[in-house]
Amino acid sequence: MSNSPKHFGDRLTAAIKSKRTPLVVGLDPRWNNLPDEIKSNAKQAEAFETFCKAIIDVVADKVPAVKPQSAFFEQLGPAGVVALGNVTQYAHAKGLLTIMDAKRGDIGSTATAYAKAYLDRSDDGPWRCDSLTVNPYLGDDSLTPFCDVADEHGAGIFVLAKTSNPGSKTFQEKTFTDPPQKLFECVADHLQGLAAANLGESGYGNVGAVVGATWPEELVALRKRMPNVIFLIPGFGAQGGSAADIAGGLDENGLGGVINSSRGIIFAYERPEFESIVKWQDAVALATDMAIGEIAAHSTAGKLRR
Repeated sequence: MSNSPKHFGDRLTAAIKSKRTPLVVGLDPRWNNLPDEIKSNAKQAEAFETFCKAIIDVVADKVPAVKPQSAFFEQLGPAGVVALGNVTQYAHAKGLLTIMDAKRGDIGSTATAYAKAYLDRSDDGPWRCDSLTVNPYLGDDSLTPFCDVADEHGAGIFVLAKTSNPGSKTFQEKTFTDPPQKLFECVADHLQGLAAANLGESGYGNVGAVVGATWPEELVALRKRMPNVIFLIPGFGAQGGSAADIAGGLDENGLGGVINSSRGIIFAYERPEFESIVKWQDAVALATDMAIGEIAAHSTAGKLRR
């Protein structure tokens, strides 16, 4: 068991306890949804950076982490990648952990290169992210380089297990006969083994799993199947997952998972119930507080508020 304060599972657990909520905010900037005041007189990459930094200013004291979605920045080319780097550094400066949602996955030296790019938290690291989403479907050896680099730098990975999209059934629910289990359950068992091999004092490893809020029954079953794995739970809010749906992903103390909300928070000023709010950041703040309250009211995360 690691006693290092750098251990990702321990750092994330400590951050959840400090902010008293497992809510994380996804940074998914979309040009058509940005406030007019940010779009005016700015190129897209600059506007994305300004917008995400403004979101961070609102939520930094409320949540333990933010989850930048790299695709929205990468679509803008080099300028977008620079903006993403600046947003990530800004989040760290504000005391937030970062979950880079880039869903990388490869083998051998290529996987190692991806891992070093995102998870090298030393002063020489280009991104210095705290964690990275990873695709496991090239096999167990595709995860090893990410685990090794994460171990070295006190970072973590969140591996796709049961994702929130309806089409996940196509492959993830295919059934095997030896032993009888679905593909996502096979992935879950492997992730539990990886997490158990490097536990922190929190009882959680630095290997996490992505399990969607839109599959509440699977969340409950996978929580039992992966007792040492921290869950990243997307699908809450705009994607249809409710606070009650995510409850099964947390342990009895409100820990063991982070619940992501993106559009429902960062574009809260577009929601009808907030149309009377003049400043768009005030709507973001209120939406964040409401999401925190909903999660606390309908899950064991409420224990964190006492």
